[in-house]
Order: sequence, then C-alpha cells, then structure tokens
Amino acid sequence: MDGQSGGMGMIGGLISLAVLVLMVMSLWKVFTKAGQPGWAAIVPIYNIVVLLKIVGKPLWWIIGFLIPIVNFIVGILIAVALAKAFGKGVGFAIGLLLLGFVFIPILAFGDAKYTAPAPEA
Repeated sequence: MDGQSGGMGMIGGLISLAVLVLMVMSLWKVFTKAGQPGWAAIVPIYNIVVLLKIVGKPLWWIIGFLIPIVNFIVGILIAVALAKAFGKGVGFAIGLLLLGFVFIPILAFGDAKYTAPAPEA
C-alpha cells in the first residue's frame, strides 16, 4: 500500500509542476503581448506592479492586495480589466477568476490583441 501512495503523490507533484510551468509560460506571454518584459511574470510583487500597468490601474492598488477581503474585490476588478484590455468580455473575466489555469493560456496563446487602456488617476 505504501508504494501506491508514494506513486500517487509523485504523479500529483508532476501534474502540479506541469500546471506551474504552463502558468509561468502563459503569464510570460501575456506580459510580452502587452509590451512588458516577460521575465516580470516570475518576479514576486513586481509582477503585480506590471499587471497593474497592463490593465491601466494606479500603482497604489497594490495596497488592496494586502487587505483581507478587499484583495478579492481588487482581484475581480483586475480580472475584468485584463479581459477588457485584450478585447474580451465579462464572461471571459469570470473564466479568468474561476478557471485561470485554462483562461490565462487561452489569453496568452490565442489571437487576443492587447489595447492599452486609458490610465486612471
């Protein structure tokens, strides 16, 4: 029985690693589509700064990610703004929120084009 559980853990770890690699590649591609450096996708905190720039939100919004409950609202608003920046609708934004591991690669490797939103004050 121990051999089976060890094998299952290894399979789960490999699946998690594959999803992680896919997400890094996808965010890298989304950043480059938006004219930002792709490597920024793998740098903690700086990737949020770049994401805020991509969606046209002010830098101070990063504070919203540090406040419990507010961070969910900020995440929703950023997902909607990201979908809009790539010419997608609210339905796609809901997909980004609920199934990001599916919709971010679609955004990255699909035919979506980035259009810079007007920056907010």
